[in-house]
Amino acid sequence: MVQGHTVDVLLAPEFRTTEFPIYNIWYFLRGMTAPIFMFTAGTTFTYLFKSVKKPFGENYRVKKGLRRVLLLLLIGYILRYPSWTIVDFSQVTAENWQTFFIVDVLQLIGFSLLVLLLILFFTEKLKLNFTVTFIVSAALIFLTSPFMESINWNSYLPAPIAAYLYSGSGSLFPIFPWAGYVISGAVLGSYLAQNPMVFKSSRFSTLLAIVGAAFSLIALFSYLILQAYGIDNINPQAAPNTIFFRMGFVLLLTALVSYISLKVDKIPHLIILVGRNTLLIYVVHLMILYGSIWTPGLKLLWGESFSGWQSFGAAITMITLMILMVKLIHRFKIHNKELVT
Repeated sequence: MVQGHTVDVLLAPEFRTTEFPIYNIWYFLRGMTAPIFMFTAGTTFTYLFKSVKKPFGENYRVKKGLRRVLLLLLIGYILRYPSWTIVDFSQVTAENWQTFFIVDVLQLIGFSLLVLLLILFFTEKLKLNFTVTFIVSAALIFLTSPFMESINWNSYLPAPIAAYLYSGSGSLFPIFPWAGYVISGAVLGSYLAQNPMVFKSSRFSTLLAIVGAAFSLIALFSYLILQAYGIDNINPQAAPNTIFFRMGFVLLLTALVSYISLKVDKIPHLIILVGRNTLLIYVVHLMILYGSIWTPGLKLLWGESFSGWQSFGAAITMITLMILMVKLIHRFKIHNKELVT
């Protein structure tokens, strides 16, 4: 995530070409970062929630979850705040407001976690199967994404609401299809909570790999069917073949990590620290790269002007800075409870 944003901000246009195999690999992996990030968020949130063996109304994870939702939404909109003053919007243009309403990854994850809480609530009240409900919910979001993308929601709804429904509003991560990845993660999170020791067997990794391979095959068949019928007017992000392929890749990667974890006796402390500070790292590195209404970023200073090696060096430097920041926070016992929980 950090290296992807850094390279994307600094790499010059002449190096963004399929003539460079390394760029092709980087571009492919960059496209997988968001699905991995969202799937993991859904898995972690649901696993922690379901691990508390109490009814919804007594589960302390409900309040923590709601605070998390509000925090993510707040930070997401602050990063795109349209005015350098708090309350004076006299100099804010229509374009500034449109940029402010754009739904980025933090707003999407925040909203998706709220949806997960609602699903958990109604599933418990209606005595439904949690895993089945998550699967059906994710499938509905994925399957309706092409239809939702085909509608100009700005013509029917206020801009802040329309921005959550389709990319035509300028949103990078609208609900359709991106929330589906978060809810898909909840399927795995629910399963792990119900079977807490299953990840300690190679059978679990094999099962994940089989499901991931199945999704990849479905993606191939979907692509062939769309090609056969000449359907090419679907937004690539919402196309069935893209969604199935990304889900397959995420599950195959999860299977690989699960298998490797069987061979690891102890997770390095640094990885644990980084994992606890992912939101802080995300916010800080975005501020450095893209700036804000109050501060300039590297994009304004050197945007798209670096060579491949310079961009690579900048990415390594950015990752190093983020790790040092995390280590300093731990060293001086700086507690950012909301940012690391």
